[in-house]
Amino acid sequence: MDKINVLLVEDELTLTMIIKETLEGQNFKIHTASDGEEGLRMFFDLRPDVLVADVMMPRMDGFEMVRRIRQTDKRTPVLFLTARSTINDVVEGFELGANDYLKKPFGMQELMIRIKALAGKAFSFTEEKPREVTHFEIGDYRFNSITQRLTYGKMATSLHAHAEVELSHRESEILKRLCENRNQVVHTQNVLLELWGDDSFFNSRSLHVFITKLRHKLSLDERIRIVNIRGIGYKLIVS
Repeated sequence: MDKINVLLVEDELTLTMIIKETLEGQNFKIHTASDGEEGLRMFFDLRPDVLVADVMMPRMDGFEMVRRIRQTDKRTPVLFLTARSTINDVVEGFELGANDYLKKPFGMQELMIRIKALAGKAFSFTEEKPREVTHFEIGDYRFNSITQRLTYGKMATSLHAHAEVELSHRESEILKRLCENRNQVVHTQNVLLELWGDDSFFNSRSLHVFITKLRHKLSLDERIRIVNIRGIGYKLIVS
């Protein structure tokens, strides 16, 4: 079995060495960087299977590094290591395109399990898949899931602040699922497992925050509703 290629961006040298020594004995290949600037350079040189990054780092923090990576790379799975656990911090990370997070301190076994789960998603990108739909019409809106742009179609309101917006990676993925299943319930558990990696209550609250933001960005067309089917999921309706 090929080794899982991981780029670890972490400024705590002791933790870096512990992770590297432990995981390299378990079929991982660990490349390391000590700050966001170095991590950014190494990412595009290595093209790792999974990026594992601390949030708080000198020179460039993990959030900024991932924001720049996601401008051109939407697929490589990202796991944040963080001592910060407030809902706003976690949501910010997911908005930037993170796939998972792990709160410090953590066990090496849990880290390995999380990375393997994300690597499975990364490898699945190489499989042959049918051509997918990337452009959607939602009432008077047009949504491009590749560019992550949501555009309001009425030129008369083109000067409105919300006439065209660029969605975050997380918002775009959620809206894409809603569009693909219009007038049908998109189950909360499925979204959480696909985009977050687990369906915990905490992540469910994060999903609700993104749904609220999407409702606001679609608010120029009053026919559009994202309905909460309590305890089950969400449904996109255009009346």
